[in-house]
Amino acid sequence: MTTDRERVGGVVAAQRPRRADARRNFDALLAAAREAFAEKGGEASLEDVARRAGVGIGTLYRNFPTRQVLFETVYADEVDALCRLAEEVAGAADPWQALTTWLHRFVEYTVTKRAVREAMSGESEIFVSCRRAMLDAGEPLLLRAQRSGAVRPEVTFDDLLRMVSGVAGASYVDDAQRDRVLTYALNGIHRTP
Repeated sequence: MTTDRERVGGVVAAQRPRRADARRNFDALLAAAREAFAEKGGEASLEDVARRAGVGIGTLYRNFPTRQVLFETVYADEVDALCRLAEEVAGAADPWQALTTWLHRFVEYTVTKRAVREAMSGESEIFVSCRRAMLDAGEPLLLRAQRSGAVRPEVTFDDLLRMVSGVAGASYVDDAQRDRVLTYALNGIHRTP
């Protein structure tokens, strides 16, 4: 049986072309869509996405035949990156640092998530799989940090994500201010020996 993590990683892998030039276009379109959605929300035009990627609209439609496919692929790619990061930092010597590294990346992800979620059904199969994969990737980081004594034991992963999502949803002067506020919030759950 395929896990949610495998399904999420497979969404992008199944669509990524084999030829190097086509792969570059595909990756450029994903990056451009992520940027356009973060700036303009789910209403960003596909023509703008193609222009940002430096390709024609026909290339966009060859890779992503519908707007929904583009949304789902961008979303799955973001969640897959979060899951990969969780795997990378899971063995870090400092569990607190591993958790906060992942949470800072989670905040970046929420910008794209907000725009994509507006356009996707919250009950779509890929959305549900992405959510479960993300939770399965991040929760062990919290549990490890709690076992090390770095995080208060009563903090649940759901509480943590709600707190961080609240911080991410506010308006800031710049990314540096957002990062400072996130650090202040995380200090509230941090326990120093």
